[in-house]
Order: sequence, then C-alpha cells, then structure tokens
Amino acid sequence: MSHIPDTEFHRKLRKDFKVFLWYVHKHLGMKEPTPLQYNIADYLQYGPKRACIQAFRGVGKSHITAAYVVWQLLKDAQTKIMVVSASGNRADAFSTFVQRLIWEMEGLEYLIPEPNQRQSKINFDVKPAVADQSPSVKSVGITGQLTGSRADLIVADDIEVLNNAFTQTARDKLAESIKEFDAILKPLPTSRVVFLGTPQTEDSLYTKLPDRGYDVAVWPSRIPNDKMREQYGDTLAPYIETLPYEIGKTTDPDRFSDADLIEREASYGKAGFAMQFMLSTALSDLERFPLKVKDLIIMPIDQEIAPLKLQWGPLEDRQYKDLPNVAMRGDHMFPPMNVGSITSEFTGSVLAIDPSGRGADETGYAVIKMINGYLYVPAAGGLQGGYDKDTLTELSHIAKKYNVNEIVVESNFGDGMFVELLKPVLNKIHKCAIEEERATTQKERRIIDSLEPVMSSHKLVIDPEVIEEDYRTAMKYEQAVRQSKMLMYQLTRITYTKGCLRHDDRLDALALGVRYFTDQMARDEEMGIEEMKQDALDKELEKYMQSAFDPSGRRSGGPDKKTWISSYL
Repeated sequence: MSHIPDTEFHRKLRKDFKVFLWYVHKHLGMKEPTPLQYNIADYLQYGPKRACIQAFRGVGKSHITAAYVVWQLLKDAQTKIMVVSASGNRADAFSTFVQRLIWEMEGLEYLIPEPNQRQSKINFDVKPAVADQSPSVKSVGITGQLTGSRADLIVADDIEVLNNAFTQTARDKLAESIKEFDAILKPLPTSRVVFLGTPQTEDSLYTKLPDRGYDVAVWPSRIPNDKMREQYGDTLAPYIETLPYEIGKTTDPDRFSDADLIEREASYGKAGFAMQFMLSTALSDLERFPLKVKDLIIMPIDQEIAPLKLQWGPLEDRQYKDLPNVAMRGDHMFPPMNVGSITSEFTGSVLAIDPSGRGADETGYAVIKMINGYLYVPAAGGLQGGYDKDTLTELSHIAKKYNVNEIVVESNFGDGMFVELLKPVLNKIHKCAIEEERATTQKERRIIDSLEPVMSSHKLVIDPEVIEEDYRTAMKYEQAVRQSKMLMYQLTRITYTKGCLRHDDRLDALALGVRYFTDQMARDEEMGIEEMKQDALDKELEKYMQSAFDPSGRRSGGPDKKTWISSYL
C-alpha cells in the first residue's frame, strides 16, 4: 500500500472539512467560503446518514459536495463513492471535477492512481486503495447501470429534472430507481446517502424523502416570510433562523447582494426564481396545477332543496381543519361566507359514471344536482370493479338514493356494452334516462376545461361527507397508491400534460357530470336568447297590427316593417 502522509498539514485537512473547503477555494483562486457555504459544509460533515441538501442556484452546493468527496478519500482511501445524476453526462462532470482536484491540488499527489488502476472519468481509483471490484469513485446516470457496485457514500446530484418528473409515470419510475440505493449502500454505520437538488413540482421526489427516513435541509436565497416558512415546514435550515436580516433580504450577502437577486428574479421570472432561488414550487405549481380546493364551496347538501345564492369567501379563520385535505400545502377548504335565505328544489340531477378499464382502475361516479347555476355534489367516489353485477347494482342504488333524473356514461371502452349491462339492473331499482358520451379530446385537457370555469366562478359545491368518504375508501388500497386514488388528490394534481396522473377515474366522472350540466346550460342560454327575440318580435307584431288598422277596420299608417324587424334581428 502506498505511503499515506501524516504531516501536520494533512492532519489539519482531515480533521475539519471546513478547513479543506477553504483550501480548495484557495487552490481554485476563489474567495474564502461564505458563512452559508461553511454551514452547508458543517451539514455535510456532521449531518445525518440520510440527508438532502436543497440550496439556491449558484450557492455552490455541487462543488462543495465534490470537495467533500475528495475529503472523504483524504480521510480514508478505502472509501467507495458513487455519484448519481439525472444523466450520465452530469454525473461524469461531477466525478471529473473530483478527479481534477486530486490530480492538481498540492498535497494530494499520493492519491493519483497508478497506471494499472482505473482512472477514467466514469470510474477511477485512488492510489492507496486496495484491489476491489468497486472503484473509489464511480459516476452513473439514474437510468444507467446502478447495480453491480457497492458504496460507502452515494451522492445523488440533481437526479430530478423536468424531463423525469413531469408525469406521474416518470415520477414513479424515478422513485423506484432510488430504491436501488439501499442495495448499493454498504451496511456500515458510517455509510451515507446525500441528495442535492431543486424540487421541480409540489409532488417532487425530494418532498417525499422524509417519509423514507431522510433529513431535508433548505437554504433559500432570501429570508422567508411567514407564509413561506409554513411551506418549508421543519425543513428550513436552522442557520437561516439565526440570521439577523429582515424578511426578503439575502441570506448570503457575501455572495449575492439584494440588487443581484432582484436582477435574477427579473431574468428568471417569479415562478422560476421561486423554484431555483427560494426552493419553493408554489408559484410554479400555481401555473401548472390550475384546480384548487380553495375555489370550491364546502357545505352539507340537502337531498331535495338548496339555497339559490351562496357567497364564496376563503376566510382563514373559517377553514375546515378536521376534513382530510390532500391538496397542496397552503390550499385549504372553506364553507360559504354567506348562504341565501331563499331555497328551492333542484332543477336537475345526474349520475355520471366513468366505467373501469383494465388493470387497477376503478369505476368512478359522481352525483351532481343543479339549481340557479350552482352545481352541488352530494356523492362522488370510486368502486372496485366494472362490468360485474355488484358494481352495476351499487350504481343503481346510488341513482335511487339521490333520485337522479338521468345517468350519463363515458363510453370510450366497451362500445356501449356497459350501458346495455346497466339498463336491466337499473330498471329494477330506479328507472331513469341513460345516455352515453364518447370523448374525443385529450382526457387531461377535457377534465380541466370542464371544471376550471365552474370552480373559478365558485359554482361547484361539495358535501364534506364526499371528502371524508373519498379519503376513507382510498385507505383500503396499498399505501403506494392511496393518495393517487383520491378524488381531491386527482383534482389538485392534474395538469395539461398527458399521463400526469396515475389514476383519474373519480375525477373523470366528476368532470363528466359537470360537463353534462354546463353543456345543458349553454344550450338553455342559446334557446333563451332565441325565445326572448321571438317574444319581442311577437309583441312588436301585435303592436304593429293594432296601429296598422283603425277600429273600423281601415288600414292606417304604421312603422316601416323592415325597420322594426331589423332592430330585433
């Protein structure tokens, strides 16, 4: 084994990572690390076995961690390290930087590998390392060959990017890939996994790491306000809390001035800046996820009557705190601010059904009733099964319980078979009209375009029992898919991107029912306009006839026919 120097200089470097980071900066001709950078260094040195660093763009988290990798080899040349990124090229760039620090820094010459050792940019050894199947440092893309190596330290550097986090399928695949880390990591008390990254969506992999036993620490570029602190929860780095700066001021004044951050915000845009510099997806999610539960009106719904007027008002002190809320952080449910005293019977009711397809789909259903432009949802959910008699019978009983006038079924699958099977069961339990609707446009766009106008005008009213039942029935599924089965989760996570949801059965049924009434309302409005025009014409014609003839029956003068008719056409 090669001689490992034990000079005072090397002992100082090995003792404290901050000292080594200072030495790296000096070698690179950079300024001394800032207090915030030293704080990240402390977290790397003394942090937990499973850690996630979220720090704003430009703070240098990747080069600090690359220096940490070299420091680990400086302390123990037998350490095995794997660097994983979203792409192989990104991981290779990280390991190349590590390699160059070893090759070029004074005092690290003893780590440079011998000619008979591995020394490529994708995997290389350090000179004192004994022969081993695993290299000292290996770089690989998250979709590359992860298996076959063992590691004491795994650095996951920006493994989540928009390309692999844009759809639910892609996010599921990414979540499965990182499970491989547990097979790679050596079963030693000192073994670690360190994530570096910026969340791309509210449903980011990084937001779920705490559920897997990871500690997440966030270093934003500005002192956050109370609302943002609520979004961070307990992930805000304690160091940020100690800074004596006002809200909105830079957290790293030695590196980024307030003016510099203002310029970057103007360049990135508010949503881009919030994500890249404040580590918050709230604005990005606001643009990407258009449906919010705060736009709904949540209130108990009577079977037969409802108020003709409701006033929406999201007052924070009146939000529902006991209802299970799987919406995004900060998106709350509210009752109406005022309820009109005049009530009337519903003018229409429908049961919308989205029949189950193959695999793990449910048969989604939603009961919707209309009055004075408001759409009330007293029942909605999903049933396991599709064309079986039990499911058809339960749907028929739902139709009877809520006394619906009509049933509308999405008929994309089965070519009308579901309706034909439902009819005889329905006729025995609750006779009503039934029709099919064949969808032709992209599902995600169709759902959003149906729901957004009604929700944004606060005309969609949902019974609290629907939300409780939605949550309860999803609990019977395995933990990995529970949330994705929930109507409220589907509602708040849908985007215009094809395949963005793992399951959408319950939401598709709700949108189908809403679309049934909005199409009807549009037709009624057009018919109403025509009826008003015809009524006006009839009245003018009667007036004309009265003025055109005197009581003796003789013709008298009157307005020009073309003139008065054209004014109403």
